[in-house]
Amino acid sequence: MPPKAARKPVHEPIVASPTDSFVWRRDDYPLPWSVWNAHPECEIHLICNAGGTCHIGDYVGSFAAGDLFMAGRGLAHNWVTPLAQDEVIEGRDLLIQFDEDRVLRTASEWPELASLKSFLLAARRGMVFEGETRTTGARLMEAIGEASGVERLSLFLRLLHVLSSSTEKWLLSSEDFAPNSDLNSHRAIRDVLSWMAENCADDIRLADPAARVGMTETSFSRFFKRHTGTTFSRYLSELRIAKACQALDRTELAVTEIAAEVGYDNLSNFNRTFRLLRGMTPSRYRTIRRKTRN
Repeated sequence: MPPKAARKPVHEPIVASPTDSFVWRRDDYPLPWSVWNAHPECEIHLICNAGGTCHIGDYVGSFAAGDLFMAGRGLAHNWVTPLAQDEVIEGRDLLIQFDEDRVLRTASEWPELASLKSFLLAARRGMVFEGETRTTGARLMEAIGEASGVERLSLFLRLLHVLSSSTEKWLLSSEDFAPNSDLNSHRAIRDVLSWMAENCADDIRLADPAARVGMTETSFSRFFKRHTGTTFSRYLSELRIAKACQALDRTELAVTEIAAEVGYDNLSNFNRTFRLLRGMTPSRYRTIRRKTRN
């Protein structure tokens, strides 16, 4: 039977002021729209002061303070930070949201903006920025919040230029990711994803989330694939390896300890899955990430 979700999903309010052509906002975490969500507007998203797991399309990965992402038009996304009960992280997120069509209409009059078309199309798969691009992008986003009028618009265009021309950006979601996000199913899938993020280190079986939404295992398996673009088992592996990457990047824990913390009792299985999803060993990943950040 279908999930019992009579209420409409939570939608993030995106309304630019009459004097601005885009939204600039600093958000605490969590807010009512801090969930698996999608909207027509493009979103440039800076993580200011926390870490956790990001979900962008069918991509699952870790994030940390200072990380800079972009989610293009219609791409479902969420950044999840584990919290204690009633905990709030002030100013975790700094974001800019803008209308892709508005930029492209302007580009038809201003040829200098024509190169943004391919960038915005690619951004529909989601992007993460590293190195100097991340540093410069974060600085520009902060500056935009202090500016107004023509200066504010000029800084926004500068930000788009920096991001679009960067060689330090990576596409995240699969090229063919196109989930079916009808209103009745939206809330069910975001609740399942949040639950999985919190419990992925446990011995989760397909029957567990299926029971949460009132489905048989077979029905839930099809439902999950249709709405996330991947299988339940693949998503669970991605989630665990994302948390492992975060620990490798941010702690001095041994690989064996990290494997156990993210739900792998068998080190060989952990290493095999890590290599499959990241194309290298956990130790190699740790070395590369630390060189990149330095």
